[in-house]
Order: sequence, then structure tokens, then C-alpha cells
Amino acid sequence: METYPPVIRAIVEQLRKLPGIGQKSAERIVECLMKMEDTDVVALAENLKKLKQNIRLCKHCFSITENEVCDVCKDASREKKLAVVEEYKDAVALEKAGFRGKYHILGGRINPLEKIGPENLSINHLLERLKKEQFDEIIIATNPTPEGESTAMYLIELLKKQSYPVSRLATGIPVGAEIEYIDAETIKKSLEHRFKP
Repeated sequence: METYPPVIRAIVEQLRKLPGIGQKSAERIVECLMKMEDTDVVALAENLKKLKQNIRLCKHCFSITENEVCDVCKDASREKKLAVVEEYKDAVALEKAGFRGKYHILGGRINPLEKIGPENLSINHLLERLKKEQFDEIIIATNPTPEGESTAMYLIELLKKQSYPVSRLATGIPVGAEIEYIDAETIKKSLEHRFKP
């Protein structure tokens, strides 16, 4: 005997395609959806449809937007700083931290094991953008992973050759942490990137 009707099995299978959602989580989500008001479920379905129909990449920075150009790129009051990040969610984190410059989303990071080279990222678009827009500083804000570091080094060398003002996000001991519990690589980075108060 089948435990669920076909429509529930189909929704569970679709939900399991989402990151971090296993069989049990998918079943709980479906159970929650069945208990929700009809109007809320319909609104969710309509918004999911709009997500696929209306969301696109900004033609300047490759962030997600509903328009041809995102609100950040349209905002003339932003600082003349450009943060180059791997993914959209990284730009969101910087925005929440108070960064008020503009962004350029690479769409990933250089990773030879996954056959992702510079040509697979929006690096050429970045170079074209820098010819058209003037920035006081270009902040390389890739993640401090081996692939993120490789991507950062590639970008820094590329941009320095063309005399762009480049900086890199600092790495090291997080605020509120105790040194005795920090791994050696993080302490090494903290020593390398120390500053004078």
C-alpha cells in the first residue's frame, strides 16, 4: 500500500531537490502546507511562479532583480566602491553589514577540480564595467576558502596590472572569539593582516 496519495508524493519529491531537504523534512513541509489557509498556499504558489518568470540578472552587476538594472546599480548616491563577490548572498551579507558601495557578482569561484575557470565567471564583464564606471576602490570580497583565495589572487593580479585601486577583505580572528580556540590557519591570517590602531 502506498503511504501517500500521488500528489503528496510528487510534492515531496520536488521538495527533496532543494538543498538541505531530506525525506522527513519534505514530508513535514507538505504537512504544514496542508494545514495552511488556502489563500496562503495560493499566494506561495503564485510567488514561486513569479520567481521563475520575473527574476533575472542585473545587466551591470549580475545580482538578481526584477528589472533590467537592479536598485543598487541605479542608486547614484552609493559610494564609489565596488565589492566583487562570489554569489548574490555574499552581497546581501555585505549590505546587512553596512556596506554602501556597489557590487559585482562573479557567479562562483575558480575551481579547476569542477572545471570552473576565469572564463566561466563574469570576470570579462567586470573588466568591461570598469572601463565605463569609475570607482575609488575595488574590494575583492571572495570567501576565504582555497578556491576563493585563488580567485582573489587571480583578480588582484589582473586588476593591479591595469592600475585599478584594489583591496582585499581582511581575514582573521572573528569578533567575540578566544584565541586559544582558533585554528592555526586563522591565527596565521590574523598575524599577516594585522593593523596598527
